[in-house]
Amino acid sequence: MGHPRKARKKYDTPPHPWNADRIKQENKLVQKYGLKNKKEIWKAETMIKRYRRDARELLGLSSEQTAQERQQLLGHLIRYGILPETAKLEDVLNLTTEDVLRRRLQTMVHKKGLAYTAKEARVFVVHGHIAMDNKKVNSPSYLVKKDEEELIGYYPGSAVIKLKIPENPKKEKPKKERPKRDSYRGRGRRNRR
Repeated sequence: MGHPRKARKKYDTPPHPWNADRIKQENKLVQKYGLKNKKEIWKAETMIKRYRRDARELLGLSSEQTAQERQQLLGHLIRYGILPETAKLEDVLNLTTEDVLRRRLQTMVHKKGLAYTAKEARVFVVHGHIAMDNKKVNSPSYLVKKDEEELIGYYPGSAVIKLKIPENPKKEKPKKERPKRDSYRGRGRRNRR
């Protein structure tokens, strides 16, 4: 057990750092999901690797304890919305990084239409404008459970609400036409002749 203030890395870095195909694919994911850096992709990949590893071990064994652990793993993934409710343990082996990235709070805020872009969604979350059941959540990487999806909204009293939805919408008045000015009027002194 390590020191509580010195957390371990939650991700594994790629085995070969300069693989052009991998870099292009990661850049697309960073753009699509509005991520800060590639470390967030690596965290999702590491989560998927661990789920797959556990599923392979459970598929290879057959006992009463294993059956219970299978249900726990499937229940966890279904509760987080990573797998559909009709999924089997074999479906865990087909998971991709995007399955985890879709469940992040940042992505859910953008998908719900609370922000125009994924980057804007990240800013709203980090600055404390997004809440879940009126409780502020300021971590864009927070994994949203299926039953929490409906609870996502703006934090009460947030400045974003005032920008997006004006409190007292004013009726637009028709614009009055201004009279035309003289040709030299409004210019500096040197232009008058």
